[in-house]
Amino acid sequence: MLSRVAERIYWMSRYMERCENAARLINVNTKLLLDLPRGVSVGWGTLVDISGGGDFFQKDTDNADERAVMRFMLADTNNPCSLISAITYARENARITREVMPSEIYELINDLYWYLKENLARGTARRERHILLEAVISRVQQFTGMLAGCMSQNDAYSFIRLGRNLERADMTSRIVDVGASRILPRAYEDNSSNEPYANILWMSVLRSLSGYQMYRQHVLDRVNAEDVVMYLFQDPLFPRAVEHCLGELADCVARLPNNDEVLRVLASVRRQLKTADFTVLIDDGLHDYIDNVQAEIASIHQVVAATWFLPEVQVAS
Repeated sequence: MLSRVAERIYWMSRYMERCENAARLINVNTKLLLDLPRGVSVGWGTLVDISGGGDFFQKDTDNADERAVMRFMLADTNNPCSLISAITYARENARITREVMPSEIYELINDLYWYLKENLARGTARRERHILLEAVISRVQQFTGMLAGCMSQNDAYSFIRLGRNLERADMTSRIVDVGASRILPRAYEDNSSNEPYANILWMSVLRSLSGYQMYRQHVLDRVNAEDVVMYLFQDPLFPRAVEHCLGELADCVARLPNNDEVLRVLASVRRQLKTADFTVLIDDGLHDYIDNVQAEIASIHQVVAATWFLPEVQVAS
């Protein structure tokens, strides 16, 4: 298949996954308000940090208010990680490459685009926000299921899986890194009376990935930092765990030509992940380790792009 087609469907898949991830994060952060004790507030700026949109927010994320963050995360066209930006990019990539996918795929993406355009204003109010975000999650899952059930398992489908799983791995690492330390305010760290609510924090991290029930089946113990981090990074069976996503990537890459360099980089990242001792890292060094994982995930994308996509055109200044 053509390199430009492969690149566009890869990014279409990443942007659709980004839509679902953003919807999950906002939904869970909103629901967290109902679980926290009186006097403990939700840090809304955390959502900006997790999404990587701090450079575009132009405000102090530590003191960001709910309404400003909601506008930024849902409807700000200058934010490449907002819901409206992600679905716009996904729609454009799908429109250009619609001949390689079932026609229902573009129709579904287009319907979601217009649904968001017409209903985004409802997202600033908590009462309406849940309905909007659940609709986004449901339609992206429908998109994923329709591809799995209706599209030939060819090279195009492999690039779609590549984009989806790389985006998932990146978002899971971001949630653990930023969400675990900042969804509850710094008062949690400074005031030992808040310590009993640590499990609420970790439950919200799991629920943002729809992993709470699967975690409880896998780990027969109370929700705690060490087990949650190990589960979300090293479990090979949970679809949103980093190790599972990297395993899916390896399977996709093995089906594509000229894959030696990508497989080598993937094997190196998976080796580092499997040998990580989170028992030690939880106490000291977890943030630096996750930063390294995110850099390695970015390197996978760079190798994928260099192997199968068109080189970037250098524009003379």
